[in-house]
Amino acid sequence: MYSWERFLNGEDAAANTLRDLVNASWQRCQGANVDPTRHAGPLPVSEQDFFLLRERQRELLEVSAPMMASARDFLAETGTMMVLADTNCTILSTEGDTPAKNSAESIFLVPGVTWSERFCGTNAIGTALAVGQPVQIHSAEHYCAGIKRWTCSATVIRHPTDGEIIGVLDISGLSQTFSRQSLALVVATANRIENRLTIGEMERRYRLLNYWAQHSASLGNQGAVLFDRRGLPVQVNEHAHVAILAAGGEFEWPASRRIPELAAGTLRRSLTRGTIPSWIRPEWIESIVDHGEHLGTLLVIPSLKACISTPPTTLSQRHATAPSEASETEKDPFAGIITSDAAMQAIIAKARQIARAKASVLLLGETGVGKEEFARGIHGGGATPFVVLNCGGLSRELLASELFGYADGAFTGARKGGLAGKIEAAAGGTLFLDEIGEMPLDMQPHLLRVLEQGEVYRLGETAPRKVSFHLIAATHRDLRQEVAAGRFRMDLYYRVAVTSLRIPPLRERKGDIATLAQFFLDHFRVKQGLKRSTINPAVIRQLELNAWEGNVRELRNVIESAVLVSDGEMVTCADLPSELAATEKSTAGPVSSIGGDMQSIAEGERDLINRTVAATGGNLTLAARQLSIAKSTLYAKMQRYGLSRETVRNRIAD
Repeated sequence: MYSWERFLNGEDAAANTLRDLVNASWQRCQGANVDPTRHAGPLPVSEQDFFLLRERQRELLEVSAPMMASARDFLAETGTMMVLADTNCTILSTEGDTPAKNSAESIFLVPGVTWSERFCGTNAIGTALAVGQPVQIHSAEHYCAGIKRWTCSATVIRHPTDGEIIGVLDISGLSQTFSRQSLALVVATANRIENRLTIGEMERRYRLLNYWAQHSASLGNQGAVLFDRRGLPVQVNEHAHVAILAAGGEFEWPASRRIPELAAGTLRRSLTRGTIPSWIRPEWIESIVDHGEHLGTLLVIPSLKACISTPPTTLSQRHATAPSEASETEKDPFAGIITSDAAMQAIIAKARQIARAKASVLLLGETGVGKEEFARGIHGGGATPFVVLNCGGLSRELLASELFGYADGAFTGARKGGLAGKIEAAAGGTLFLDEIGEMPLDMQPHLLRVLEQGEVYRLGETAPRKVSFHLIAATHRDLRQEVAAGRFRMDLYYRVAVTSLRIPPLRERKGDIATLAQFFLDHFRVKQGLKRSTINPAVIRQLELNAWEGNVRELRNVIESAVLVSDGEMVTCADLPSELAATEKSTAGPVSSIGGDMQSIAEGERDLINRTVAATGGNLTLAARQLSIAKSTLYAKMQRYGLSRETVRNRIAD
């Protein structure tokens, strides 16, 4: 209190006894003419205004609801309460110890009251918002006299996409409840709220980018910018910069800032009041709504010539005038993908559409399904480079030098004169990053900077090099789960997964097994200088029984092996590798032993494996030997059928 009285009397020496944070806040309060004798917050807003306020903050309230509900339990009998406020420091909700909430009513620390520094002086809610970081204000450090018997800890809540402050979380109680752990608790709780926001934002962003992938190719020579529901630009096409300049606007991608007038909550008001940027015409704006939810905004700017004579086309008109498929006389870039499966043909058709947009693509699928073939098809061939780099299996240092390149003398053993990385090698063409999910987390920000700024720094260099390339990435992992687990950056995920394609495994398209087998047979027979041959139908039936964990790559190896050992003009079951021959044995036994029961081949194989492993006492090495299959194949089949040593032991015990 002595320092406070000296400060109010204008004594400079008072500042020497205060924390810098508190002194700066008191200075702001004095400059704003805050009444230091105030004993409580201002009156609450009206019931109607409070209802409208909560409606505007519905997302924050819904996301934080589980944490606020938990506070009701873990703050009980602690003498403290948790407070959620908006960016004006107006309290939205409170939870916690009932006596603490009752005491808070005496100072109007209740929903609907604004606790900014301008109204209530130095306090954790208002000061945290003023400085944008966690703060703890205890007892006499409050500026207003009536609040000095309280202690409070607060931090801001930031939106995951751009870091904008969207609220404040606080824990308050009477002075005797002071604990340094309160600040750690409120920061941890705010992080949980931000993580829930991240998950919801990822799901909406995925739907928005999927919309862009489906429609951007049909825009022709019109400029287009895709904004998320907060007015942040997330994608542009190649005509956007010129079209915006022609319209009198300024737009530097990817460094452009948010346009709040295009945000979901304000777009309608902006159009009604005419507050959108002057160079944007209302007829250029399309709201993107999915299942009643406003996901974002598409801004379509006509070309300079069209801007003078005609308005931009509507979405339905764009579909009617979409670019036609490439001439049949041109070489098909997807010719390397052999399939007779309808689902695969639909995926190829989608890939052709994506290829025209030149947007970043994420290919999803198990190892060996043909992700690189799809990447080459999307690249489209021609004279532009197609550069491949597998992010898995390389050490962090080797991957960094391969991807970014290095300068002369960057490290021991570096090539004299330095070396360009794969990014520079792909300039003007396509960079295919296979298994991007294996990229080390600390390397991901450097790749993100390349994608956002269009420039790369070689290892050991301080000057950037301009680059422009089309990125295609691939992974067998679920990157959204990797983001949620903290192993992959969300912002990088948004950059690489503008759109995605899932390539199904071979076991989900049985009809392709015969088609691919004949294709590979012809290929390897020609390679060996042999005449074209056929495959015995029994071989096809046997191939269809296999699980194909290695997918198309495994089938290719099987057929190549059969060509090498076959001495006739027809491939027979005897030419297949032993582990595939064992598949027929493993499925034939149980089927013949069940008499008239209609047991499936898969069920028979499962029973045989179960009985064999049980008979060997759970010794998988011995069981694999008796089944005449590799131990790795036995592991894969047990996993496929939901078997384990434990289930087998239980069967033995029974």
